[in-house]
Amino acid sequence: MQSLILAKEQLQSMIEHVNAHAPLEACGLLAGKDSTVEKIFFVQNQAQSAVRYVMNPMEQLAAFEWIDSNSMDLLGIFHSHPAGPDTVSPTDIAEAAYEVVYVIFSHTDKDWHARGFWIKDNDYTEITLQIR
Repeated sequence: MQSLILAKEQLQSMIEHVNAHAPLEACGLLAGKDSTVEKIFFVQNQAQSAVRYVMNPMEQLAAFEWIDSNSMDLLGIFHSHPAGPDTVSPTDIAEAAYEVVYVIFSHTDKDWHARGFWIKDNDYTEITLQIR
């Protein structure tokens, strides 16, 4: 996948979610078709940590079931790095379990910024986030 397409409203909704959970990491899932996000699932960070996330398994399973029953694909996983870094962490690489875009929100100055990454084979490449 070369890019991930998000609506401005979707991006704003995710920013509101990560901001509401700061200083803890927040997380969720992105579903859609053909690189275009159609639905966002906000999932509780069971770890309740400022440096790590663990998705609530029941919420994650419910999201996967909805994605399957609506003939969509899991396109991405998002989470926040409230205290940085603005890129993939060693933990992100070690725990990447799906071949999807990982959207990371980092907080610099007063604003949240999002970047997308493809994580595979203990490495990552940046993916373009197209905001429409």
